[in-house]
Amino acid sequence: MNYLKLLGANIRAYRHRMGLTQEQLADISDLHRTYIGAIERGDRNVSLNNIVCIAKALNVEPYMLLYYEKEDNVDEILSEHD
Repeated sequence: MNYLKLLGANIRAYRHRMGLTQEQLADISDLHRTYIGAIERGDRNVSLNNIVCIAKALNVEPYMLLYYEKEDNVDEILSEHD
């Protein structure tokens, strides 16, 4: 399983549920918009501190950003770079 892709997919899903753009999430979490985009694509290895900042901005517990619930479309995303 590609955990960077999982993290990115979960962040994107929570961000969409809140109706936030990447730029808005970046402002709330005090991170750069391009960094948020890279995380959502699974291109960045994120520190725990930044995971916590993003989780707070999304009003979720940090562990929820790494939670895996088996779904066919998520499985395809996660298996791309295994």
